[in-house]
Amino acid sequence: MAIKVIITRKVGKGRQKDLLPLLMELRTKAINQNGYISGETLKGISDPDEFMVISTWQSFEDWKAWEDNPEREEIQAKIDAILEEKTMAKAYLHG
Repeated sequence: MAIKVIITRKVGKGRQKDLLPLLMELRTKAINQNGYISGETLKGISDPDEFMVISTWQSFEDWKAWEDNPEREEIQAKIDAILEEKTMAKAYLHG
């Protein structure tokens, strides 16, 4: 059963330009992972330093394999270095 993963990140002031290329790099690599279906990146209206990524995966196991992938972890570490708050990722089943 397909799942949605919602990831929220709050970047430090003036760091949006640093975050966007890293998010694009993650998406480019995710596209080639088993079970990846789609993804989108949203930017907050009331808080433009907040970003949400919503991705769809064929299964939770496919997502976990990508979440634990060393390539992803390396990019995520670069992202974490420019965030004000810790990255939050949650997986949801289609209702």
